[in-house]
Amino acid sequence: MNFLFAGGGTGGHLYPAVAMAGELKRLLPDVTLSFVGTTSGIEATELPKLGYKLHLLPVRGLKRGRSLVDLFANLGVLFDFVRAFVRAIFLVHRESPDVVVGTGGFVSAPLLLAAQVMRKKTLIQEQNAFPGVTTKLLAMLASEVHLSFEDARRFLPKSSRVFVSGNPARLFEVEDVSIARAQFALHQARPTLLVFGGSRGARAINNALLQHCQAIIESCNLVWQTGALDYERIKGELAPSPYLWLGAYIENMGAAYSAADLVLCRAGASSLAEVTNLGKPTLLVPYPYATGDHQRHNARSLVEGGAATVIEDDSLGEAASLTKIFALLKNPSILKEMGAASRKLAYPDAARHLALRIIALAKKN
Repeated sequence: MNFLFAGGGTGGHLYPAVAMAGELKRLLPDVTLSFVGTTSGIEATELPKLGYKLHLLPVRGLKRGRSLVDLFANLGVLFDFVRAFVRAIFLVHRESPDVVVGTGGFVSAPLLLAAQVMRKKTLIQEQNAFPGVTTKLLAMLASEVHLSFEDARRFLPKSSRVFVSGNPARLFEVEDVSIARAQFALHQARPTLLVFGGSRGARAINNALLQHCQAIIESCNLVWQTGALDYERIKGELAPSPYLWLGAYIENMGAAYSAADLVLCRAGASSLAEVTNLGKPTLLVPYPYATGDHQRHNARSLVEGGAATVIEDDSLGEAASLTKIFALLKNPSILKEMGAASRKLAYPDAARHLALRIIALAKKN
């Protein structure tokens, strides 16, 4: 069987595709897999490392502003899309995939549309609770659409081909909490807060936590991934503490999750898939400038399920936010309830389930 994936630009669009591709390789050792992306997205550097063939298309995302500069820039974006669509037609004809899989974002739009025009089977996997433009426009023509959140269904046309299957994410082994805390040299008896904002960090979270750090480590452990951009600055402002682990990047994220009683992070779809798969109670700080404010929609799904609470980005530095953090860290019964609710929202077998759906579509050809 031959499958063609389109998804990239950001890790949030790329890694679900990589997870599905990995499952397909496990299920079908002789499968042929390739990806479509751009030179400017994360896929250009990451996919070659993973050994996947990458076809490049000249596609860019639309500017969201309404200025004349943005309007003129979008004329160029539309011209690029037409070129990318024509190239995608030739690519689909040449590769003759059994199924084309798109994981949303502008990167997947020309390939999905080309495949649909050529009557190829297509599967769309949408990560966010507020679907992107590509998903909303192409869902009607897709063979199947798979959502990560039930809440996303209301933004799409009603169809029997729309399913909620979860978001394929990294899976981690749950470690003994004592062993996990020992890896970070933390105090065993203290409650532990894990904070991260992605590999590059989140400056608003970092600046607010810098204000609260001393108060937190007076009674709790703190595992803090700052991201590469802020690490040296923050390291220079904090004195070493036996209750603080500080790093630009956490290599063993499974141990970090296992050590934590509470997680504070952005509301990106991949992060939410990870915390729900592990049943972790979470304080979510939606990134206010995310496209379509999709992180707020993602966060709402967990909050309504009882698995998380929200702190607004612009109020992180306020005393009330510190109070909210302590109110949870010092209340094990509430954390236990939130953790159980989080686990109910999990789809730990999402990658395998989606791989099986892709194979089933291929068999219908």
